[in-house]
Amino acid sequence: MEVKGEKDMEILRVENLIKTYGKGENQVQALAGVSFSVEKGEFVAIIGPSGSGKSTLLHILGGVDQPTSGKVWMNGQDVYAQNEEQLAIFRRRQVGLIYQFYNLIPVLDVTENMTLPVLMDGRKVNEKRLAELLQILGLKGREKHLPNQLSGGQQQRVSIGRALMNAPAVVLADEPTGNLDSKNSQEIVELLKMSNQKYQQTLIMITHDENIALQADRILAIEDGRIIRDEVIRR
Repeated sequence: MEVKGEKDMEILRVENLIKTYGKGENQVQALAGVSFSVEKGEFVAIIGPSGSGKSTLLHILGGVDQPTSGKVWMNGQDVYAQNEEQLAIFRRRQVGLIYQFYNLIPVLDVTENMTLPVLMDGRKVNEKRLAELLQILGLKGREKHLPNQLSGGQQQRVSIGRALMNAPAVVLADEPTGNLDSKNSQEIVELLKMSNQKYQQTLIMITHDENIALQADRILAIEDGRIIRDEVIRR
């Protein structure tokens, strides 16, 4: 019997996802039957024009937006078979979300912003992981800085730290470099790739930047709510 390696374990499976907004003549279909699976430790880039359904897909994967129909399994768990309370726990523990707009809390410092999801979950902060992330993200010495005392690149590093702090099953990044110049963009991508390799962290990233997409293991291209291309770049 073949034993599956760490990288060959399916961590996410999506089956026939449909998402519609509005009713009657105003109805818009954001997703029109999307199916794919992702292995543990894979780095997947999602590309496509504006309005193609990329962000809707990411929000459904993250338990933020309910699908109209279809299934999402993460770590063998049927995400939308859970009640609201279970779904909130799922979002805190299984998913790390990184947005284009850093969504940091202005009155909290770097450490407080990074550890907020853990504390909201009523759990103890893993100080070793925190120290390691601060080091990796180049935030050592800035632990007490507030977001307005940081550059855009540094704020995005804090939001990455926050997403990784809970050691989630999957990190979902929605245009994480959209607000940054090319130097900062590449640094952020390198950090995400490092967490992907160092922590075997599964990473799904929406990007408009083809150079970034080509650094992924695999590219999914979406158009009009459908996957039109699923291409493995590297194994």
